[in-house]
Amino acid sequence: MIGLGTIINSAAIAAGGLVGHFTGKLFRQDQQDAVSKACGISVLFIAIAGAMQGMLRADKGEILSGKSMLVVLCLALGTIIGELIGIEKGFERFGEWLKVKSGNSGDRQFVNAFVTASLTVCIGAMAIVGAIQDGISGDYSTLAVKAVLDFIIVAVMTSSLGKGCMFSAIPVFIFEGAITVLARLISPVMTETAVAYLSLIGSVLIFCVGVNLVWGKKVRVANMLPAVLFAVLAAYLPWTF
Repeated sequence: MIGLGTIINSAAIAAGGLVGHFTGKLFRQDQQDAVSKACGISVLFIAIAGAMQGMLRADKGEILSGKSMLVVLCLALGTIIGELIGIEKGFERFGEWLKVKSGNSGDRQFVNAFVTASLTVCIGAMAIVGAIQDGISGDYSTLAVKAVLDFIIVAVMTSSLGKGCMFSAIPVFIFEGAITVLARLISPVMTETAVAYLSLIGSVLIFCVGVNLVWGKKVRVANMLPAVLFAVLAAYLPWTF
């Protein structure tokens, strides 16, 4: 069944949110803060691993780095576009609407939790590649693996940030569902190089999410999202990074 991967992933996020919501009540506020910091540190190291995989290579027994210019250009250009469009404000407005419609008007952390969790589970090559596989052949295995990871991540986030995290299932459903429907159009664009570049830039953005979790909101990560589009476009330039 085409689209089953998106359904599984969205359901796993919602289930993780429910688990985190009920287990979070078992902890005091200072303990919830500690869990939030631990979650942020975990996200940082996951992102670092992904970024280093894209930037480092072994050559004759030496570890060499590269693609620094790709990172700089994609992030700079993407952030400029995102700031002009105001993507972060759009996320926040949607979060405020969800907060009211879901009966959580009194939850001051709802919007921050929703935006943070949404960015964490939406960014990355697994979401795009998995949705394309699901749309073309009905192979939902990649999204099923992502669903397990997202279940754990959202459960931990919800226990510390609040139930706004579980509503990140909505943008994931929309995002992955749209890619699944348009899979045959998107598939030729996502070459091996394009996926590698997207994974690298996505990892850097996830690192920024981790920074916000550990040190409080310092970076408007949503406004940096166009960077992933520039990463894909960079794969078609006549030179390599």
